[in-house]
Order: sequence, then structure tokens, then C-alpha cells
Amino acid sequence: MKLYCCTLLLLFCFTHSVFADDGVKIYQYKSLKGISSFSDIPPNTSTYQEIRIGCFACKLNSMVNWHNTQLFTAHFTSTINQQAQRYKIDPALIRAVIHAESHFDPRALSKTGAQGLMQLMPATAKELGIKNSFNAQQNIRAGSKHLARLIRKYGGNITLVSAAYNAGEGAVKKYKGVPPYPETQKYVERVKILHQRYLSNI
Repeated sequence: MKLYCCTLLLLFCFTHSVFADDGVKIYQYKSLKGISSFSDIPPNTSTYQEIRIGCFACKLNSMVNWHNTQLFTAHFTSTINQQAQRYKIDPALIRAVIHAESHFDPRALSKTGAQGLMQLMPATAKELGIKNSFNAQQNIRAGSKHLARLIRKYGGNITLVSAAYNAGEGAVKKYKGVPPYPETQKYVERVKILHQRYLSNI
């Protein structure tokens, strides 16, 4: 079965949601006409990108112990530090968000269509001028910019920043705080733990 457009890709994601957390593989490639296409089997071309469907931070019953799980202190250091300095935000927070969002997998793709290291939705990526969300440098740059804006908006309150990053600013406004969504509440907790750990280890 081949999926030739983003709409069909998203349909595939939802129909395979039972498997999504185990990392379903999708292959992205360009057709002869230069159109981005997707398939669940390796295409007959040497130029394609493997993408994994899953959401590392979305498992409500995750067996990961966030207090002692392995940290990624040396991954994408140059880009993270550069963007942290550029947007005047804590590099430990960027690492915490990347860890919670994608487990530092630049090929990550969520069931809702969020892409790359910092799990940017296509609309957000477009708004931030990103052409390829699976490119680590572009993704970190855009995600850091988005994170910095949320930090300014919520006065540095990392709990609200994390909640808005996960559930959206509208949800935070509606509930005047962290929304009562189990996924978001777990996400906020994980980012807080990871942030403190990265602060102590980088």
C-alpha cells in the first residue's frame, strides 16, 4: 500500500495508532515529478528518508523512569547552544523538550503529524519558515524560537510553557493553567524532571 499525499499519510497514522508507540516505519521520497510521497514499504529508489511514527512522550503508562533514564548530553550540542544563545533560553530546557518529544530521534513523526526532534506541527513549521522539519538544525531552530515565545508569554513559568507546547495556548487559556488532559499532565511532569536533570548534567 502506498500513500501519495499528506492526507493519506495522516489517515495511515490514525489507522495504525495501535502500533504507533512501537515505531511504525514510513518512507518519504520524491516522485519523478518532484512531489513528496510516502510509503509503508521501502521505495525502489536510493534517495528516501526513513521516518518513525510514534510519540515518545505520549505513553501514559510508560515504563520509563524519568528520574534515571539515560540523558543525551552530547547530541546536537552546537545547534542547541547556538539557538539557546540566539533566543536567550536555557539549553537544558531545549534538551528536555527534545527528549520528551522525540527521544532525540530527528525522524520522529507523531500520530497527529508532528515532526522531527521538537515535534513541530506542519502549520507551525510553515509559520516559522521551516522547509524540512526532519532536518535537525531547522527543527531545533524553529522549536527553540517557538519555545522562546512561550517563555516570554508565560513569564518563564516552565509548567505553563510545557503545557502550551503540548496542548496549545488555547487550552492553557481555557483552563487557566495546565489542561486536565492526562497526556499533557504527564508531559509537563516529564519535562520538569528532565529539565532539572539536564541542568545538573550539562
